[in-house]
Amino acid sequence: MGCSSCSSKNADGTPAGCRNNGACGNGGCNKLTVFDWLSNMELPAGQKAFDIVEIRFKNSRKHFFKNTFGLTLQVGDVVAVEGSPGVDVGVVSIVGELVKLQLSKKETLPDDAEIKKVLRKASQKDITTWQEARLSEDDTMYKARVIASGLGLKMKISDVEYQGDRGKATFYYTADDRVDFRELIKKLADEFKVRIEMRQIGARQEAARLGGIGSCGRELCCTTWLNDFRTVTTGAARYQQLSLNPQKLAGQCGKLKCCLNYELDMYMEAVKEFPDTDVKLKTKRGTAVHFKTDIFKKMIWYVYEDEREINPIGLEVKQVFTIMDKNKNNQFPDDLKDFEFVSPAQKAAAAEPDYANVVGQDSLTRFDKKKNNNSNRNKNKGKDKRGERREGQPQGEGGQAKQENRQPNQNRQQNQNRPPQGNQGKPEGQGKPENAQPKENRPNNRNRNNRNRNRKPNNNEGNNNPQS
Repeated sequence: MGCSSCSSKNADGTPAGCRNNGACGNGGCNKLTVFDWLSNMELPAGQKAFDIVEIRFKNSRKHFFKNTFGLTLQVGDVVAVEGSPGVDVGVVSIVGELVKLQLSKKETLPDDAEIKKVLRKASQKDITTWQEARLSEDDTMYKARVIASGLGLKMKISDVEYQGDRGKATFYYTADDRVDFRELIKKLADEFKVRIEMRQIGARQEAARLGGIGSCGRELCCTTWLNDFRTVTTGAARYQQLSLNPQKLAGQCGKLKCCLNYELDMYMEAVKEFPDTDVKLKTKRGTAVHFKTDIFKKMIWYVYEDEREINPIGLEVKQVFTIMDKNKNNQFPDDLKDFEFVSPAQKAAAAEPDYANVVGQDSLTRFDKKKNNNSNRNKNKGKDKRGERREGQPQGEGGQAKQENRQPNQNRQQNQNRPPQGNQGKPEGQGKPENAQPKENRPNNRNRNNRNRNRKPNNNEGNNNPQS
């Protein structure tokens, strides 16, 4: 959910309007947003509005302040409040009767002395100073990291927040061990000329302040609505039958995901109806041990210890209790497959005839086989250019009838294969034998005829020459 001023117009995708990267001043897409479902309800006659309001600052930092001056405040108003010390600037997030519910949720009393006052609605000068301070926070954080690295401190400065009047800067950092940052505070004070406050936070608080997208594809819960961080253990993953893979169970902060606790109570209640997984089932075939459990289907799978191949056998919970009761009475069934649960879909699939792939169209390697190009050669092996079978080749059934029908064609072919008898006026190329030489390799017949005309005829040759 976003507001109209957060339209991404910059090249890097950051909002071009409020420049708060999601923590907008109008309450449209800020962190830890609270929906005021009592805003449309009017107070009874003669009852004053609740004088405590909730003010939101950078990221997820919120505090309660007293409206001692009776200012007319609404959600989204920018106000100046008491700082420590000085003046801080924030945005009103909740007003009215809903603040009472938030106070009870945070276990804070309305007359607590730590609740400070709302001074006034922010002026234009206050807003300008506040925005300039917000714009310089990134550069301040990068310079502070360089200074801390130069001092050899094992800490990570993750965020910096200036006070509204730019009189104090709070540095949020994470560290595994205790850090002596006294020298760091001196150098930071000399560099930025402000009052320095160092505040250590945990990995979950760091992720909540920075924000991000979880493995589920949504914004982090700690950024959007979760504000109390409960301890998460690996027992929550075991109850839900999840694999203990740190890469899948860890969140952006490197700790176990908070969402592992959301459905834990339901799983713990459902597991009470299941038998103990450490108990082995004894049969005449052998001893079976627990393999896996499906809480939703109320099914338990067992495998035999002595078998090399893992063939899980699914049993219903009531059947498992039945086998356990028989084992207590020294009664051992023949095989667990006699108690195996078969779903209606499996029964229907077993009743249908098996599918046999006799053609081979489902083979994944059917396109990898090379095509046999010799098949066409074998078909045309005994045929000439016209597709007719040459003499001396075997014929199939009905060959005699086919040859009789082709008799005129064969006679014409024999006439064409006869040697030429002089110049009979036939066009060149007609009646050529099949094994004739190419045109470029044949001698020039025109020159040879000219030589024969000039030469005197011989008696012997004259008898052999064909008639002209």
